[in-house]
Amino acid sequence: MSSPCKRREMDVMKLMMSDYSVEPINDGISELKVEFHGPKDSLYEGGIWKIRVELPDAYPYKSPSIGFVNKIFHPNVDELSGSVCLDVINQTWSPMFDLLNIFEVFLPQLLLYPNPSDPLNGDAASLMMKDRKQYEQRVKGEILFYFFIKIISLGAIFASYPILSSIYLQFE
Repeated sequence: MSSPCKRREMDVMKLMMSDYSVEPINDGISELKVEFHGPKDSLYEGGIWKIRVELPDAYPYKSPSIGFVNKIFHPNVDELSGSVCLDVINQTWSPMFDLLNIFEVFLPQLLLYPNPSDPLNGDAASLMMKDRKQYEQRVKGEILFYFFIKIISLGAIFASYPILSSIYLQFE
């Protein structure tokens, strides 16, 4: 087994053993979905996103591809594809970094310090620069909207199973 393969396995295992929910895609470790929570004391606190991680064959010498699966209103995240504009991933990646760095440092920094001067989402960048309060309301509104969608879908799941439905109704 080559060194990059061992490193990939070690990094994925480290991520799986952390506090993140990690779901392999296609029964491998080259593609993952990771549940990411908005950083504490940030505009994005309370939000939960699925992040798609694709590890290239040359990982860790080549950076992983990172993208938001579910919608986020942010100047540096493409609204349609979920692609992230983050220099440390796209340009200055180093084999010294690992997957935990992405979720514990890089993505929290992205959400804490949006850069509207280098946007992938022009609408978010424009709104942030022109009307910060309205931008913040939009972000919080979307977080709340998707929270309620998740609650509604859980209710539908519980309603499908009589035993779960009775438990769910006890907590309404």
